[in-house]
Amino acid sequence: MPGQGQKQSGLQRIAAGLKAWRFGSVLGVFLLVTGVLAWRLVDLHVIDQEFLREQGDVRTIRVETIDAHRGMLTDRHGESLAVSTPVQTVWANPSEMDPEDPRLTNAARLLGFNEATLRERLRQYAAREFIFLRRKIQPSLAREVLALDIPGIYSRREYRRYYPAGEVTAHVVGFTDIDEAGQEGIELSYNEWLSGETGSKRVLKDNRGRVIKDLTLIRDASPGRNLALSIDLRLQYLAYRELKAVVSAHNARGGTLVMLDVDTGEVLAMVNQGSYNPNDRRQLSSDRLRNKAITDLFEPGSTMKPVAMAAALESGKFRLESTIDTAPGYRRFGRFTIRDTRNHGVLTMTDIIAKSSNVGMSDIANELGGDLIRDLYYRVGLGQATGIGFPGEAVGVLPSPPRWRPVEEATLSYGYGLSVNALQLAQAYMVIANGGIRYPVSLLRQDAPPAGERVLSEKVSYQVREMLREVVENGTGKRARPGFYSAGGKTGTVHLVGRSGYQDSEYKAIFAGMAPIDNPRIVTVVAVDAPQSGEYYGGEVAAPVFARVMSDALRLLNVKPELELGKVSSGPATTGERG
Repeated sequence: MPGQGQKQSGLQRIAAGLKAWRFGSVLGVFLLVTGVLAWRLVDLHVIDQEFLREQGDVRTIRVETIDAHRGMLTDRHGESLAVSTPVQTVWANPSEMDPEDPRLTNAARLLGFNEATLRERLRQYAAREFIFLRRKIQPSLAREVLALDIPGIYSRREYRRYYPAGEVTAHVVGFTDIDEAGQEGIELSYNEWLSGETGSKRVLKDNRGRVIKDLTLIRDASPGRNLALSIDLRLQYLAYRELKAVVSAHNARGGTLVMLDVDTGEVLAMVNQGSYNPNDRRQLSSDRLRNKAITDLFEPGSTMKPVAMAAALESGKFRLESTIDTAPGYRRFGRFTIRDTRNHGVLTMTDIIAKSSNVGMSDIANELGGDLIRDLYYRVGLGQATGIGFPGEAVGVLPSPPRWRPVEEATLSYGYGLSVNALQLAQAYMVIANGGIRYPVSLLRQDAPPAGERVLSEKVSYQVREMLREVVENGTGKRARPGFYSAGGKTGTVHLVGRSGYQDSEYKAIFAGMAPIDNPRIVTVVAVDAPQSGEYYGGEVAAPVFARVMSDALRLLNVKPELELGKVSSGPATTGERG
């Protein structure tokens, strides 16, 4: 049928047209997408190349911190006291790691970890990109860990503080924390000076996070500045050895020794017992951290008699030839009684110091008045900060009542009722030793002569030095004779103070002195806490330490011996008063 054939022919034409249209549409879309992609490729690679570069850099370029090298601490001769050495820190990117990696067994062993703890830590911080595994270890150990080739474990360079002299200089130098921030001692008080300023740089890394190349220095690290201390490491070792020996020999609770240069106020040695090793602080206790020479206070006892005597001579009320009748060997002040070891009778000014007469000093003080004695105590540095700039420095107590009672004047003259630290006591004796000049004490090496202040006349200081010579030659300090050198000094023995007041059976043995006595070079103070050997007087416990330390110290400082062999005592004195 013609009509039916025409209808089928029309349907076929329509179908063919739809098919051609679909093909054209698909081809058009394909060509369009191809064109867009081609344009984008041209755009990125020709027109906008920076985009791809930036995207690549984001994945491979990182900014890293450049650690600053902390300044070095040295003694006065350049010997190292604290140095920063390069070490490695091992860290991990947990997001890149498999906590089940079998190689973690060896990594845990090398790093000193419990394997289960390490794997659990990686699971716990799986979303993080940075955690420390082990900080500041030997580079050789870090290389062993990296050689395991565990994805996500890396290392970086840091610095670790090392103290070559260990416990010998611990209380002066102090220490830093793991980030090299000062925590004690000079490391703390001069932290800003010693600390450097960190820098930064851009680096190129591979897909394992390893640095391939340094690209750009953003800011260079600025190293910390070095610092030269006044300490002479030779004298420091010597002082530490002798102090440790006497504390051990007398089963004492502790001790302190301070040595000053007479003409500059520089601290040549400062040691304490007990001490600690700043290189190994695993068993460190807080009571060992204090630099007791600066932070701990005590009543100086009879070591203050020479200073009180200087006030008496300076006043003009007493002369070197003046005498005091100390009979019957004691004085009563109401319910208080002040005693000597025996009835010395009539004593000269020199005898009062040499025999350490409390009664003689009390009579002088009552005649002189408390204000004059206190004034000189203050002028030589008591009752005020030394200005040394050391953390935790104790100022001490120097009483100043509106009206002095006779018993207060008496006790002030022989060192009770006030408190000092060992450094302050050494500074006071430095004034006597150098002719009456008070220099600021310093733990830093002085490259120029310091500006001093005259606080005592040269004549009076000489007279007191001659009294101190007599103490060592014929008085309570005979055991303080330093071999082939002359010396002068004063013994002191004071009750220690506890929670309930003075302890009847515990004492502090003290000796403060100078040598050579005709032209003093150094002043040394020795204090030993609570000796338990049966001997506890300053002349028995502290004076022999002074003798040994000063003899060797003067030799190391090339001071010419003064005394001939035949004039040197063959052994410690067994007679005379106890100090």
